[in-house]
Amino acid sequence: MLALLGLAALFASPLWCIAVVVKLVSVALPGRRPDRAVHLLRWSAGMAVAAAVGCYLLASGAVAFAEHESRSGADSSPAPACRGEEVPRETRLHLVTHRASYFPPGFDCVLDDGTTYESSGVYDTLNTCVVVFAAGAGALAASAGFAVARRCRARPVPGADGDPGGPPGGTSDGERHDDRVSGAAGA
Repeated sequence: MLALLGLAALFASPLWCIAVVVKLVSVALPGRRPDRAVHLLRWSAGMAVAAAVGCYLLASGAVAFAEHESRSGADSSPAPACRGEEVPRETRLHLVTHRASYFPPGFDCVLDDGTTYESSGVYDTLNTCVVVFAAGAGALAASAGFAVARRCRARPVPGADGDPGGPPGGTSDGERHDDRVSGAAGA
């Protein structure tokens, strides 16, 4: 199942790239929204989350595929992922089994003396991408929150001193001056 999700993430990644490029072009064009900065921060945080999930699915799909490959077929033991050309022949002779991990995604090969080594794969790179995209998404979401809070603090409160949008007759000490109530209509 994870192998299929990883495959779906692999096919969806060009669409993600196109969406990012289109958004970058739309930011450069005139006629932007007045709250474009907050909108762009939120959108970027969402796309960073999508990238983190996509990278995790790619890595987990690769682990599931290597796990499946190690259990299927006549030439499946030891795991084909552990027998790459970059592994020395003497190391391949001591292979006993493998260990698959989905959090974080990884596929380790176990030797007869109990030591392990990472199989050929891109697990470290994809795991690093997951962490970087997730941290970036958090930073972008926090920045959007701070921008909204700063905008709310900078916006004048209706009815405050000197605010032209406040109700008529407002004073600094909170007293109400209404000619009809005080009876000083012509004074």
